[in-house]
Amino acid sequence: MSTANVEQLFTERFRVSHDDYAKALQFQARNGGHLEQILVRMGALSSEFLPTYYAEMYELPQLGADELQAALDADAQWQKLHEDLPAELRAQCLAHHCVPLSYANAQLRCACTNPSQPALLEFVASTDVELVLVSEDGFNQLKSRLQQESEGATNDNAGLTMLEEDRLREMASEAPTVNLLNNLIAKALRRRASDMHIEPWKGKGRVRYRIDGVLHEADFIPIHMVLPVVTRLKLLSSMDIAEKRRPQDGKIELRIDGLNVDVRVSALPVGEGESVVMRFLLQDNLAYDVGTLGIEPDVEALLLEDIQATSGVILLTGPTGSGKTTSLYSFLSRRNEPDVKIITIEDPVEYQLDGINQVQVQSDIGFTFAHALRSVVRQDPDIIMVGEIRDAETAGIALQSALTGHLVFSTLHTNDAASAYTRLLDLGVEEFLLSAAIKVIVGQRLARRLCPHCRVPDSEATEAFRRFKMDWLIERFAVTPAFHQAVGCDKCANTGYSGRVALIEYMRCDEQLTALLGDAEFLTKARRMNRERGYRNLLEDGMLKALRGETTIAEVVRVAG
Repeated sequence: MSTANVEQLFTERFRVSHDDYAKALQFQARNGGHLEQILVRMGALSSEFLPTYYAEMYELPQLGADELQAALDADAQWQKLHEDLPAELRAQCLAHHCVPLSYANAQLRCACTNPSQPALLEFVASTDVELVLVSEDGFNQLKSRLQQESEGATNDNAGLTMLEEDRLREMASEAPTVNLLNNLIAKALRRRASDMHIEPWKGKGRVRYRIDGVLHEADFIPIHMVLPVVTRLKLLSSMDIAEKRRPQDGKIELRIDGLNVDVRVSALPVGEGESVVMRFLLQDNLAYDVGTLGIEPDVEALLLEDIQATSGVILLTGPTGSGKTTSLYSFLSRRNEPDVKIITIEDPVEYQLDGINQVQVQSDIGFTFAHALRSVVRQDPDIIMVGEIRDAETAGIALQSALTGHLVFSTLHTNDAASAYTRLLDLGVEEFLLSAAIKVIVGQRLARRLCPHCRVPDSEATEAFRRFKMDWLIERFAVTPAFHQAVGCDKCANTGYSGRVALIEYMRCDEQLTALLGDAEFLTKARRMNRERGYRNLLEDGMLKALRGETTIAEVVRVAG
């Protein structure tokens, strides 16, 4: 097709503006690449027009919506295809981004989305293949139909063939795959992301970053690149690339942009493939200091006094991702001295702390929190940290250890401080043990800090604050209201927030409080008693920070409302 005809096709039939077309040509002249893909990435051309474009360019038939549905419903044809088509040839087709539709007399008919791919062109040239074009969505439906027939006919879930596995390894090591994954990870670290999610979604790979506790959509990658990227992650984290039916976990040690990073990788089978989540643990320049958590001075003074105790249990409560482990590490760092022996039991050990003995739980060999705790007690520790109380056995041993002269730190998943008692009772812990062992319960959440570079005063926040009836905070803490709102700039990736601050609910567990155990209205009375003692709940502590302009009322309500 001539240059003039190509321009006419794009501008008249596909409604690409002449300016966009000219810009795409300039980009292609400087950087190379396919014109249609450049236009799609620019947003000037909808990807739904690509099959029609390729049909015109390569003079290939196109599978319409009715033909696609007829092909999907043709059960006998799929069964015959499974019986006649050699497994090795089927694997080659999928590896070269085409789906076999029929196979007869050594003539193979396949559906593809992009016939311009070099690997596919080479495959077509070396094999007797007739290509037909289909949309991305149609391609995924056909691929899923092929896999269903294969699984149903064999009635077993055998792994990949050696050929398929070798091809996957090859694809995972190719430069485009390596560069794409490295760029995604580097971008995540530059944006201060704690996690990166890669998941199949609507015929493409969606990439999302969790920044300051909130997921942000970051990028989309072509569906044909999802499998190579996931395979590369599996290889790097020592997972089984042939296993796609069960969840897997692994670990990678990387150095990117001058940073040493431990990456915890989790792969989970989902409807359209596998969802992979990476948690980034930066090993460089880590410092755990209670003063950096953002705890209010009155509560910080109480906690620093509590952690100097020689026995008892200090519990931190909150959901996953609420900063409990960071707070525990900060407390342990404050007590980490030559005359104090500290042992932690964790699953997993996220960060190495100098001078502290850290034990990794290995549930697959029966080395659980409870088993580890029994052994740790015999190591003559002064302080024990149990990463999480998950069952009655662990809770019982932890509380009994506190009664025999150990200071025990641990975490529990509950909504607030008072609920820790009811949770432990539900696990089967005796009331007398709770009364005797627990000294302090701290409820915690993390709220995003406003970006200091772009925040602006919020004139409407005062009215919203009054609706919560917390004017007493202004008087008690002598605060001049300084409400601000998020805007967004380059320094905060246009989120309006940078970093997080801890919201704390402090509850001291003395005889008065534990006397309420067994009362049908324990939670209500315990919370009221805590407020009467002058301690704030999570929402009130967050509102105090919003008053000072550290965060916003909306953010406080989101995490603690």
